[in-house]
Amino acid sequence: MGTVIMRASRLFARPSFVEGVARILDLGSTLNVYNRNATPEEADFEALASDWFSVGDELVSAMQTTGHEVVE
Repeated sequence: MGTVIMRASRLFARPSFVEGVARILDLGSTLNVYNRNATPEEADFEALASDWFSVGDELVSAMQTTGHEVVE
């Protein structure tokens, strides 16, 4: 379950406590740095991979819920 959360939160900034306090005082929004990619193609690849991993996670969850054996 932890990897699902990591994949889903990839596009959001994850500041530390000190960075969070600094963001309160940052009126010009200069500290907003998100997870960026070198090229648009790399960003598309990572987004598609994340989407398909999520689909796979949902399929595994559905198969476990219905009682079918999951092959790893």
